[in-house]
Amino acid sequence: MSVKTVLITGTSSGIGLATAVAAARDGWHVIATMRDTTKSPALQAAARDAGVSLDVRALDVTDPASVDACLTGLDRLDALVNNAGAGHVGTLEQESVDDVRAVMEVNFFGVLHVTRAALPLLRTSRGRVVTVTSVGGVVGQPFNEAYCAAKFAVEGFMESLAPVAATTGVSVSVVEPGAVASEFVSNVGIDATAPEAAGPYAPALSAYLERTRGAFADAQAPQEVAHTLVDLLNAERPAFRVLTSDRARAFAGTKLKDLDGSAVQGLTRGWVS
Repeated sequence: MSVKTVLITGTSSGIGLATAVAAARDGWHVIATMRDTTKSPALQAAARDAGVSLDVRALDVTDPASVDACLTGLDRLDALVNNAGAGHVGTLEQESVDDVRAVMEVNFFGVLHVTRAALPLLRTSRGRVVTVTSVGGVVGQPFNEAYCAAKFAVEGFMESLAPVAATTGVSVSVVEPGAVASEFVSNVGIDATAPEAAGPYAPALSAYLERTRGAFADAQAPQEVAHTLVDLLNAERPAFRVLTSDRARAFAGTKLKDLDGSAVQGLTRGWVS
């Protein structure tokens, strides 16, 4: 059998980097993409250490022309892993609508751009779409309004797309990590002085940041999430929803069995008080 090809977005660090290397070690031909390929040295070093090679390409998920350029010329694609994304902490009164739009562009519309471009190739191979979302796509979280909105949107979109894509032989899955030890958190850009500018929300933001520091102190390693993703790439019948740890399963399970919303509200109110 010929080697299968997977395209992975957001591979300069974290889950994307670990998944690109793990998939290559598993025998996949990996097209590892990132917005700025000058940020590829860490990925290239990890690939060398693992004894694998990667096809590294530039791809800005928010730019349809960049997406088309990256996929142009591909004669085979067996899987797409939508991993690129960006964290964001803020609350409605203290950020602009443009701030919220920017979060949606990366975390929601970026996924749509790449998936739409990849589907014709995936239909030919009867392949699969795997999208890394978050437990924040199941449970709304304080000061993550825009981020969770984007992830909720991705989950709803993929849940709705899945039965349609299946009629043409393409499977669709979402993967929901909890806290992961990666540069994702530092890229959010929140520092210790943030509560000073939070006005009436200062006490709540201080409590939230303290809780979040504790959660990420015991975060899951990116390599563990990568292992889950590679298993899903190889699964004969991939599940639609996969959570990557017992903690993530317990957290998301709170929502999935919370018919009146009281359990989630009781949980998250404790984060800001």
